[in-house]
Amino acid sequence: MTALIRKTALTIAGTAVVGGAIAAPTTAFAAPAERPGNTERQLNIRYEAQPNFYYCGPAAARNALTAMDKTPGQDQVAKEMGTTEAGTDSANDITRFLNKETGGKYRTVEISTPKADDKQTDTFRADIVKAIDDGRAVVANIAGTAIDTDGVSHSFEGGHYLSVVGYRDGGDTVKIADSANPAQASYWMTTEALADWTATRGYSS
Repeated sequence: MTALIRKTALTIAGTAVVGGAIAAPTTAFAAPAERPGNTERQLNIRYEAQPNFYYCGPAAARNALTAMDKTPGQDQVAKEMGTTEAGTDSANDITRFLNKETGGKYRTVEISTPKADDKQTDTFRADIVKAIDDGRAVVANIAGTAIDTDGVSHSFEGGHYLSVVGYRDGGDTVKIADSANPAQASYWMTTEALADWTATRGYSS
């Protein structure tokens, strides 16, 4: 059993909790018109926060699918992926569900090392750009702490899933849709930082 298939559950510390469950509003991420000479691309998704501490996998998969005008309910996604209070087992479960919904457009890529090397980061960047250019969001299985481009720290020591919904600077910087906290529904991060965040786990692209 590799590190990729360990169970992943969202650490609830630092998330917005209302009545024992994380608030889950639905918001639209607008896709700005691409400017001439600018490599920025963003998918138009219909963001939804996760309703509890262990639905990060279903929420990330659901948010990713909305870029393709598919809006399954998180309960349905959780049931099909086998999500429990221990989380969603691995990126393989995410990929399996996404392929069922999209006709096999996704594959799982593992970053098995403690930190992504240059080749792994380059592959990750290319996979993100290719997927987003194809109108598909990427779902990453991350763990630990990473800093976004605004200097804000995001920490999920127990593991977490999030959607990658845009890129700029030729793919050197990526936009993340994070279901954990609707107050921080999206943020930008360097692809290098995201690759290291995804290390020991994997992603669906």
